Amino acid sequence: MSATERGRPDGLFVGLCTLDVIQLVDHVPSSNEKLTAREQTFAAGGPATNAAVTFRHLGGTAELLTAIGSHPLGLGVTADLNRLRVAVSDLAADAVEPPAVSSILVTASTGERAVASTNATGHRLAPPDDLDALVADRDVVEFDGHHMELAVAVARAARAVGRTTVLDGGSWKDGTPDLLPWIDVAVCSADFHPPGVSTAADTLRFLGEHGVAWSAVSRGGQPIVWAGPEGGGTVDVPTVRVADTLGAGDVLHGALAYYLAVQARAQGGHLSLTSEGFVRALRGAAVVASRASASFGTRAWMLEDQAATGSG
Repeated sequence: MSATERGRPDGLFVGLCTLDVIQLVDHVPSSNEKLTAREQTFAAGGPATNAAVTFRHLGGTAELLTAIGSHPLGLGVTADLNRLRVAVSDLAADAVEPPAVSSILVTASTGERAVASTNATGHRLAPPDDLDALVADRDVVEFDGHHMELAVAVARAARAVGRTTVLDGGSWKDGTPDLLPWIDVAVCSADFHPPGVSTAADTLRFLGEHGVAWSAVSRGGQPIVWAGPEGGGTVDVPTVRVADTLGAGDVLHGALAYYLAVQARAQGGHLSLTSEGFVRALRGAAVVASRASASFGTRAWMLEDQAATGSG
C-alpha cells in the first residue's frame, strides 16, 4: 500500500462474491417465454463485494474477504475487482468449481429486479491465519451475513481491537443471532425479519436488545428509520427516477461504511459515534445509493461520476 493510500479511510468487507449476469428486460418472462433483453452487463457482485467497490470508489481503500476460486469464471470476477482496485483475499483460491452466479432480470419500466443465485452455499470458510493483523489495520469492518462462521470470527477479532463493525442486514439468516453481539452498527432492509418481528420499529428494538448500539431500517424510497442510545428518528431519501434497484442497498452500506470510516479516522481510528454523526453518515449514504439507482447495472453510476469529475 502506498503512502497516499495509507491516508485513506480503510475498510474490510466480509461476505459474498458472485458473478452477476444482469439483463434489462421489458418484463420478467413467463413460463416457456423467450424474450430479447434491451441491455446486458456483467460484474463481480454480492452485497459485501458491491459495498467494497463503493467504498473504494468514494476514496477509501477496500479489501474483500470472500470465496471465489480458480475456475475461469472466478478469474474473471477477480480481474474485475482488480480493475476496480479492490484488494481480494480469496479463502477458496484453490477451488475449481464455478463461483456463485447471480442471474438478474431488471424490469425497464420500474427498475425492479428478479434474482436467482446459489449465494454462499458452496463454501465453508475458515478465518485467515493473519486475522488479528487484518482487522487491526482497518477503520471499519463490514459484513453481509454470508459465510456466517467466518463473519462471527472476524467480528469478534474486530471488536477485540476496537474497530467499528457494520452489518448489512439484507435478510435474516441462520447464525445471525451469533453475529449480532459483535456488531456496532446494523442497517437492515425492510425484508430483514427476526423471528416474530414484522415492523421496522420492532426490528430496531430487537437489534438494540441484542447488543447493537446503532441501527436503521431502509425502505426503498421511503425515509430510513434509525435508532441509537440517544434516541432515534428518520433520514429522508432523495427522490430520483429509479432505473435499477439492483445493488442499491449494497451501495448504501458501502457508502455508510465509508462515511463512518472517515469519522473514525478523524478520531484517531476508534470511532465514538453520536446521533449527529450517525445521521450524517446515513444521509450521505442515502444520496450515493439514490444516485446509483438512477442508472442500469451496478457500475454505470461510477462511470458517470468519473466523467463528471474527469477522473479515471
